[in-house]
Formats: sequence, structure tokens, C-alpha cells
Amino acid sequence: MLNGIHGHQDIERVVYGKSAGAALRAEAERLGAKRVFVTTTKSVAQSALLADVIRELGDRYAGVYAGITAHSPRPCVIEGAVLAREAKADLIVAVGGGSAIDATKAMLIALWQNATRIEDLDLYRAGKPKEGAAPPAEAIKPPAGAIRMIAVPTTLSAAEFNAFAGITDPRYGIKESFGHRLVVPRVIVLDPAATLATPMDLMLSTGLKAVDHAVERLCSQQANPFAIGTSTEALRLLSRALPGHKARPDDMEMRLNLQFGMWLSIGAGTSGVGVGASHGIGHVLGAACHVPHGHTSCVMLPSVLRWNLPANAERQKRVSEAFGKPETAAADLVAGLVKSLGLPGSLAEVGVGKDRFREIAEKSMHDRAVLNNPRPIKGPAEVMEILELAA
Repeated sequence: MLNGIHGHQDIERVVYGKSAGAALRAEAERLGAKRVFVTTTKSVAQSALLADVIRELGDRYAGVYAGITAHSPRPCVIEGAVLAREAKADLIVAVGGGSAIDATKAMLIALWQNATRIEDLDLYRAGKPKEGAAPPAEAIKPPAGAIRMIAVPTTLSAAEFNAFAGITDPRYGIKESFGHRLVVPRVIVLDPAATLATPMDLMLSTGLKAVDHAVERLCSQQANPFAIGTSTEALRLLSRALPGHKARPDDMEMRLNLQFGMWLSIGAGTSGVGVGASHGIGHVLGAACHVPHGHTSCVMLPSVLRWNLPANAERQKRVSEAFGKPETAAADLVAGLVKSLGLPGSLAEVGVGKDRFREIAEKSMHDRAVLNNPRPIKGPAEVMEILELAA
């Protein structure tokens, strides 16, 4: 009999289909925030979106940190926290993709704990993974009235819907997990127009990351009816809306469907159903080989599905059914979607050669998602098998 725990996150509301700037102004007023600090990336900082956000915040706007880079490095976390502290911020708004949102989550921890050096963050890493779960560090103790955040995502990575952040430690070339229930945004604003300046490749590849969220949970040995329902509907939306978006990028309803698909794809995470090796190996590809988040899913998910098939063939049929093609193998459907969107489908296409496989395999064994894979991965040799399939 299934057993587990379904958690409800500290997200107060999701605002969707409304202008980000106006929605942020209304939420800042509702929350009584007087000094709103914005975090983002260099590319988003130059967009009309950020200008609108700053204009709408008016005299509540307290400053911006636009230095966040890919894979949320620790130095960006510390730099942003220092500036937010100097600005006397009482609310932070992250505008951007997964890197910006994850970095901002970790900034909250740095602000709560007064961390001012990258070494200070060592105390606040999530605990040692055990059976796929990584508990938040007990050292994290938010003060009364702890500063929180709002997120305006510009991609489909879904980072805003969970209470953990993947942060890269440049000293070792690894990505580590930081989490606490209060790092999840109080409010999430899903504005289709916020994605208008997002490059097509980034939009589509992070959409594949959302597909990865749904597929790995749908195929999990722990999948429960909630996970099955949300993940199935996510794949129904994403498998149609991603090609639709590529064909009709001006269709705003299509963009909103992508955002709903992304939201549903991550929903099962609260029900205790974790992801597997596609995510885990992908974390290492990002941190060690600088492969973009979305591209890691494009190149790993089909191969992980093929490697896992002896252990979860019946569960993989759910993926095929959600795609509307029950007679086609799930791995082939995902690989076909990747190809149809013009995204990279192999490690060679993202610049990762076989000379890196041993390093990737060894580092992957430290990732909690690898430990949660439906077909048990006991050591680097099994990871090497998956990498060979993706070569």
C-alpha cells in the first residue's frame, strides 16, 4: 500500500495572466513592503519587462542586483545579499529564469544568517541525501519577520515552485542544494508577456526541463494519484504547447498554457515524489560542464528512460499515453519532441566528450536525484552506461 506525506508549501498565491508590473505593485502593497529589492540577470535587466517592474513599484523600489549568472554561483548569492542588505530591503523580487530565482532563494538564507563570504554558506547546505531526500540544514534559523521573496519567471524551469535551490560552488565545480520552507516565494506571478524577450531556444529547452519534471515523477516508483494526475496533465499541455509555441510565438494563450504545464510539472514534488537520474546527472553537467539547464534534460532524459526500462516499463506507458501515443516508447517520444524543436539530443551536441564521462559519473553519485532513480544506481559504472547511451 502506498504511504507518504503530501506537503503544502508556503506559497500564498499564484497570480496568472496579469501584467507582472501591476501585479507586483498590488502584492507589495498587500504585503506592506516599503523597500523592494529586485534581483535578475544582465539580459533581463536590459528588457522592457524590468523597466515596467521598476516603474510600477514606484517609490517602493529600493534597488537592483543584475549580476546573477548561469547555474547560480555562490559569489552571485553573496554579492546580491550584500546589496540587498545595504538597500535595507524588506522584500525581494526575482525576475528571470531558474538561475535568478534559485540564487535569490539562497540570498534569503545569506540575509537571515548574515553570511558575507562564500565559505559562510557551507553551514547551510542541505543534509546528506538519504533515499532521495535531502533535509534542510538545521543551522538555518530565519529571524522573526524574515525577509521573503516574490518570483516573476521568464522561463519554464519551475524553480519558483519549490523550496530548494541548486547553487554552484565554483571551488569544486559541483552544484549543491540549499533549502528551507521559507525560501519558496510568497507570491508567484505567471505573466505570459514576461517571457516575450526570452530567446526561443531558452524557452523551448526550459520547457523540456518541465517535461523532465513530469516524466521522472510519472515514472517514479513512488508515484501516487496526485503525482500521476498533475504530471499527466502537464505532459498533455507541454507536448502540444511546445511545438505550438515554436510555430506561433505570438500566441499569448499558448505561452500561458506553457506556464500552466510547467506549474503542473513541478506540483508532484510536494507529494514526496522525487526525480531521478536525468535530473541528477543534469545537475553535474550544468555545474562541471556548463551545459544549460534545459539542454541537460534534452540530452539525458531519453537515455535515462531507456536505461530504466527494465525497472519501470509499465510506468513509462503513462508517458506515452499522456503524449497521446500509447503504442510508442516514451524514450522515442521525448527524443522526437527534442528533435522537432531543434534542440540538442546528445552529449556531443552540447560539447561533452567521453573524456569527461568518468568525472561526471563520480560526481553524480553525490546527487540525491541519482539515489532516487527507479532503477537503482549503485555506483559510477551505471552512470557511465547511461552516459554512453546519451553520447
